[in-house]
Amino acid sequence: MSIAVETFGFFMAALGLLMLGVTLPNSYWRVSSVHGNVITTSTIFENLWYSCATDSMGVSNCWEFPSMLALSGYVQGCRALMITAILLGFLGLFLGILGLRCTTIGGMDLSRKAKLAAIAGALHILAGACGMVAISWYAVNITQDFFNPLYVGTKYELGPALYLGWSASLLSILGGICLGSTCCCASQEDPTARAQLPYKASEASAVVMPATISDEGDSSFGKYGKNAYV
Repeated sequence: MSIAVETFGFFMAALGLLMLGVTLPNSYWRVSSVHGNVITTSTIFENLWYSCATDSMGVSNCWEFPSMLALSGYVQGCRALMITAILLGFLGLFLGILGLRCTTIGGMDLSRKAKLAAIAGALHILAGACGMVAISWYAVNITQDFFNPLYVGTKYELGPALYLGWSASLLSILGGICLGSTCCCASQEDPTARAQLPYKASEASAVVMPATISDEGDSSFGKYGKNAYV
């Protein structure tokens, strides 16, 4: 059962990494709100890299943020956290392939595979935590501006990319827990010890048969006296 849990956790973490990779370039991190607007002529949606506007005719125009240093601090922090999460996820995915007990890559014993699986699980948990912090940090800033009555800029709502990122982070964390939890259940036995016989071979006692020397000529010669040949 532990092998099944380990494999399930690996694929769950891999799916979380894939969803994190889709979340990062997604355009809909935040979408302009229509709350309080009588007439809406365009819809603005942004992510960590660029901003786009769609007019009433459905034509979209996008432009990248001109300067990284001119961005808000939380946007820069979310960029760093998301990139870190993806890098940690890739490293955890590679170590997870080596640490799975159902694979024979590297020819390692079970104890070393268990350690690699535990490290891979920890990396996936860290990746999910980084993604969760980045998505939540971005969402908190959106809600603060939305409910701030003194904010005069464009108010935004949570985009669908944030929900995708939350799901991806949760999958990475759960997959890392399943992948790393089986390290304590791994068998510490040497695979060569299982091939040994379960009983002790009995020692065969050598039976030495006494050598009988039968010489018909000599024995028959002893049956008669010397006078018989005279």
